[in-house]
Amino acid sequence: MPYTNASTITEFLLMGFPGLQSWYYGPVAGLFLVVYLAILSGNGLLLVFVGTERSLQKPTYLIFCNLAISDIAFATTTLPKAIARYWVEDQIISFNGCFLQMFMVHLLGSINSFLLMIMALDRYIAICSPLRYQTLIKNSSVLILCGLSWLIPSIWMIIIVVQAYFLSYCNSNKIFQCYCDHIGIVGLACENTWKVQTVAYVAAMTLLLGPLTFILFSYISIIITVMKIAHLEGRYKTFSTCSPQLFVICLYYVPRCFNYLANRVGFNFSAEVRIVMILLYSLFPPVVNLLIYCFRTKEIKELLSKKFKARRIGF
Repeated sequence: MPYTNASTITEFLLMGFPGLQSWYYGPVAGLFLVVYLAILSGNGLLLVFVGTERSLQKPTYLIFCNLAISDIAFATTTLPKAIARYWVEDQIISFNGCFLQMFMVHLLGSINSFLLMIMALDRYIAICSPLRYQTLIKNSSVLILCGLSWLIPSIWMIIIVVQAYFLSYCNSNKIFQCYCDHIGIVGLACENTWKVQTVAYVAAMTLLLGPLTFILFSYISIIITVMKIAHLEGRYKTFSTCSPQLFVICLYYVPRCFNYLANRVGFNFSAEVRIVMILLYSLFPPVVNLLIYCFRTKEIKELLSKKFKARRIGF
């Protein structure tokens, strides 16, 4: 495919929810703003908490921090424009700005996939090979793995975005979504996009299902190991150490896999259902992550309890 962009379109229109009445614009913008502030404050608090508490500066929490950074970046990439769409009815996004947003959206989604795989590796070694945990899982090794989780998807996404960028766009410029994504943009091209869509699909499945395969193997091994523990209390205590990670992984993977496969086999949702589903699996996990970490992670619960008691005594 020759890389010459013959597009006549210079900007795109983010249509958001098709058919939404104008009197709902304010509440929708307000909801997006609340979600954005919740993601910024919740994940920002986690970063500050781990950064200021030396006892939390461990491999597991370094992975949590990378997820928090990715969640904040995703929200900042998508939500301000979605808020503007309904707050001041600003639908316009520039041609280059749309492709930059698409790059960031899919990059950050892929990064999360790799970070969840590292999270599963951390729990797998901690539970299945506890005597080797201190040797294998160190802050330095986790930081290297997290760095690769940011680097490898970046290379893939550059290839995918460049292929889509040099398609010809000369028909409609309306994207029925709250942000620019690959499916929404490539669907507007006025030439054959089979090759571009196939490459993107293979990349998406590799970046999604590759880590998922390892995650499934890890948690099946963990469950088998836990079931070998004689005492019920021991089983519960051991499994509770990985239940927060398992919950986050389910929130991330189950709806994504369903959406990708449904699109590939030709099962069509209405535009409204598709948008709501994508927003839910993109934005709900970042909102609830802090609650999961705080109420399901023993060390954070204990530290919060100590700080709260100390503050009450101080008064």
